[in-house]
Amino acid sequence: MPYQPDDYRHVNYLWEDDVADKLDPVENLVYRSNKLGEDQRITNTGGGNTSAKIMEKDPLTGQEVEVLWVKGSGGDLRTSTKENFSSLYEDKLRALDEVYQVYPDKGYKSAGEDRMVGMFKHCNFCLNPRASSIDTPLHSMIDEKHVDHLHPNAVISVASCKDQEKLTEVIWGGKLAYVPWMRPGWEAAKVCEDTYKANPDIWGILLGQHGHTNWSSESKSCYETSLWVIETAARYIEEHDKGEMTFGGQKYQSLSESARTELLTAFLPVARGLISNKVKFIGTVQTDDNTLRFVNSVC
Repeated sequence: MPYQPDDYRHVNYLWEDDVADKLDPVENLVYRSNKLGEDQRITNTGGGNTSAKIMEKDPLTGQEVEVLWVKGSGGDLRTSTKENFSSLYEDKLRALDEVYQVYPDKGYKSAGEDRMVGMFKHCNFCLNPRASSIDTPLHSMIDEKHVDHLHPNAVISVASCKDQEKLTEVIWGGKLAYVPWMRPGWEAAKVCEDTYKANPDIWGILLGQHGHTNWSSESKSCYETSLWVIETAARYIEEHDKGEMTFGGQKYQSLSESARTELLTAFLPVARGLISNKVKFIGTVQTDDNTLRFVNSVC
């Protein structure tokens, strides 16, 4: 890695060998997840997932089998414990592709692809009840022991640009491949698997309009690769900052604090009621300088 632990400016390097080295493989995965989740610049609350392929003793046969431990649906990286991770037989997950390929209705955004999510539970190891993430096939199909899938602010900024494919090459120097936006699921995982196999020297993949996935043979190096991807993107953005002309320059003036409070007091209860008819939401108001610079800009 080109960065030492003290070199990072845009993310926090939190890995401690004296803690991590005392943990068993599953605990180490949880530790890596918690360290990534502690920094909200790395992934949003409830978002992202991490995994490790670990050899375990099959409770039925007593034989060693490869088990994919992956953060389950609905968990948060920062607060996750072992109970928030799904565990699945890796060989059974791989075999599911044979099931999928004979579906008459397979394909991107198809009923067949949607049906695959319900098949994950047939691969559960040790009757683990944790619901698997929609990204489970991505972690399974990348043939590396440790995989991180994250949504960092800096990376999403690149992934949302009109020149995102070109920037992927420029910023990460060929160490990240590029895959255009696809809805998470079986087809997206297959595209990432093909990209991984076709580019054996890459460290990860930029997912258009989404985030990124990276991997490694060791947990610590996977963590450090995740930080490298984010730090490298953030430094590129910092070096190309346009100052007052960022986002095309200012177009609108901010309201005064009192006027803003009056407007939000009238608007937020109505908005919350309209969008909370099925699931209850709590609104968060952000009025820091960076947020207002974007909201008031030409873009």
